[in-house]
Amino acid sequence: MAGGRIGMLIVPGLLLLLAVSDYGWLYDWVGGNFAGSPQQLQTSLSPGAKELLERAFAHIDPELLADFHIHMIGRQGDGTGSTINPSADSWLHPIRRAQLRVYLSAAGVKDSERLGPQYVERLLALIHAQPGPGHFFLYAMDRHYRPDGSVDEAATPFHVPNRYVFGLAEQYPDIFVPVVSIHPYRSDALATLDHWADKGVRFVKWLPNAMGIDPTDERLVPFYRRMTLRKMVLLVHTGRELAVYTGGRQDLGNPLRLRKPLDLGVTVVALHFASDGKDRDLDDPAQPLVPSFELLLRLMDEPRYQHRLFGEISAITFFNHLGAPLELLLSRPDLHPRLVNGSDYPLPGINLLIMTGRLARLGFISEQERGYLNEIYRYNPLLFDFVVKRTVRHPRTGQQFSPLVFMLPDALLPDALLP
Repeated sequence: MAGGRIGMLIVPGLLLLLAVSDYGWLYDWVGGNFAGSPQQLQTSLSPGAKELLERAFAHIDPELLADFHIHMIGRQGDGTGSTINPSADSWLHPIRRAQLRVYLSAAGVKDSERLGPQYVERLLALIHAQPGPGHFFLYAMDRHYRPDGSVDEAATPFHVPNRYVFGLAEQYPDIFVPVVSIHPYRSDALATLDHWADKGVRFVKWLPNAMGIDPTDERLVPFYRRMTLRKMVLLVHTGRELAVYTGGRQDLGNPLRLRKPLDLGVTVVALHFASDGKDRDLDDPAQPLVPSFELLLRLMDEPRYQHRLFGEISAITFFNHLGAPLELLLSRPDLHPRLVNGSDYPLPGINLLIMTGRLARLGFISEQERGYLNEIYRYNPLLFDFVVKRTVRHPRTGQQFSPLVFMLPDALLPDALLP
């Protein structure tokens, strides 16, 4: 894994270089810089890395182990029903084209025409090579809809149908949990919500910045009320979004916009704990720009949301998120029962995103642990992301994340596990 300051400087330059080149090895160095298959992990790790891995799973109930953030992807013609915006394959949009190829490298996809099936094959191999089974929440992705209910295909970065992730969860019920994506501006939004609720789906995913959803929109009240009635949970991106095109609407990721669904009784999981970006303080008449995670922390500390607002920590160890948010959450064990883990897979497979050298320099891990973690990454980036978060500690107090962060809380149990 790359070092800190140097890596932060060269990432934009590398993306530009990738955009105008066709060097496969360079994509793999930036993206999936792997040494072997997940099955080779146990025979390839040093004794120290094996011990670190064993410690990571200590005090974790394997039946409750959970990853709340697994992206699914596919493309036209691969049998999944998914689509990718044509700009991601176009030389007219070199940055988007480079991003897609880096993501495919991170996901271990070699045959772009079999994107969806090969992506699932690799994901299953990563999961089966882990010590514990666990539950992995698979994300669908709805199209971008305008407020009048019409589809905006040009503004849709990618689309993954609900029926696809539901089908995978039916095929692998002991591993996968389906998370549908329903744009609330759709004319059939309520009917679609009922359809999936009737099938036992409990979780709905939004990425407001990219989907064009304003969580404060009064027109969403019936949708929120139906979610509350059906006991469904909203998993919603918070903070800045850089992985996909947003059309300039980063403000839609402002955590304070979640007051509307929360006040209407919806249980909300704030993805990424808003750990990247700044937003307007909508509670302040002057509306200054403040770090987004501070706004989410304000909501977490409000007693009325104590049992309905959860924070998810995917990406919190990525180099562009790293620092104050991680240190703050480590220092707040009182919040740990309301935090849940997510990997944001396939992003942990991107070699330059989790800079273990910077984690060591900031005191979150030791240099020795850095070496062991890098060993794990080279064979299983999904497992690596989990072990990183189980290893990091507060630089001054030594406080680590509670094991509770990595297990399913009662309020977020999938329908199949509800009593």
